[in-house]
Amino acid sequence: MTRDSSSSRKQSDQASAGSASDTTHIVLAFEDNRLIGDLFGQFDQNLALIEQRLGVDAIARGNQVTLKGSQAGCAQARTALEALYQRLLQGQEIHPGDVDGALRMAAAAEAQLPLPTLEPKSRLAFAQIATRRKTIVARTPTQDAYIRSMDRADLIFGTGPAGTGKTFLAVAYAAALLERGDVARLILSRPAVEAGERLGFLPGEMKDKVDPYLRPIYDALYEMMPAEKVDRGLQSGMIEVAPLAFMRGRTLSNAVVLLDEAQNTTSMQMKMFLTRLGEGSKMIVTGDPSQIDLPAGQKSGLREALGLLTDIPAVSHIRFNETDVVRHELVGRIVTAYDNASREESEARERRYVERQRNTDRDETPPRSRKAAAS
Repeated sequence: MTRDSSSSRKQSDQASAGSASDTTHIVLAFEDNRLIGDLFGQFDQNLALIEQRLGVDAIARGNQVTLKGSQAGCAQARTALEALYQRLLQGQEIHPGDVDGALRMAAAAEAQLPLPTLEPKSRLAFAQIATRRKTIVARTPTQDAYIRSMDRADLIFGTGPAGTGKTFLAVAYAAALLERGDVARLILSRPAVEAGERLGFLPGEMKDKVDPYLRPIYDALYEMMPAEKVDRGLQSGMIEVAPLAFMRGRTLSNAVVLLDEAQNTTSMQMKMFLTRLGEGSKMIVTGDPSQIDLPAGQKSGLREALGLLTDIPAVSHIRFNETDVVRHELVGRIVTAYDNASREESEARERRYVERQRNTDRDETPPRSRKAAAS
């Protein structure tokens, strides 16, 4: 950040690093004292989080903060604080999760990852989704790429473990397009209900029957848009719940179409869904290929589509992993533990198969002729 007209912060850097210790300290001063409490957090909790994650000391005094520690740690802390301060200047709020996201993006910038997000030096350009109720800011480099891909592509696949924001960001993006008038409808679908007769086990109209399966999408939608607008949209058809089994034969034009839990679609269902895309529409498909609930031996339509379509222009595939989990940090460790167990089980299964093949080859000796046996 510089001292130009767009800057409202003064900073001074003081480097006191010995060649042996590789330590430094940086003093940052922020001009708008009204924002300091939000920037540092209640009881300096944001600074404490920075200290914990980066192994640096962050000492606050007035509108200044002194960073002491390794050069890399102090550089990342400075980048994160500057980015958070810019968010406050834009009127946005900061929560602990936003601090964690700023630290992840700062680490990515330090590593010079080839993402369109990361601009030179200390300034981070976070991808954002602005809705009437709130502004959603990317918290990981993968989330940033996901948001940007939704701007560029007409068909977007977002795959990865739970807690990475795949569905939440997709709903936020769809709500933003709907509010801006870029599309006329928002269509939500999920393969939790596979056949029409199964809907009869739940009372009420179609919306009532599928609501339990679409609850996560509704929760995100109500967080993005005023409740009364969501309710009016559901009544008018501007926001539509469309069970996957009932979408055959339709053409979905001028709409954002979201398919959640797509790993549980069959090949035929996925082909049917993707071919509903009409003029002026955008499709977002989310799922976790590691959590397929289809009957044994049945191919996942999501996996097949990813293999067939990702080289086609205007189709984007963003892969999330456990490092992108933005829920409680324990969720990331849980995902890693399950992934490790699954990998070990797969390797053990492969070893057992190889051992069986070796035993079979050893037991099968070439048949000897009768004459040779008699002799």
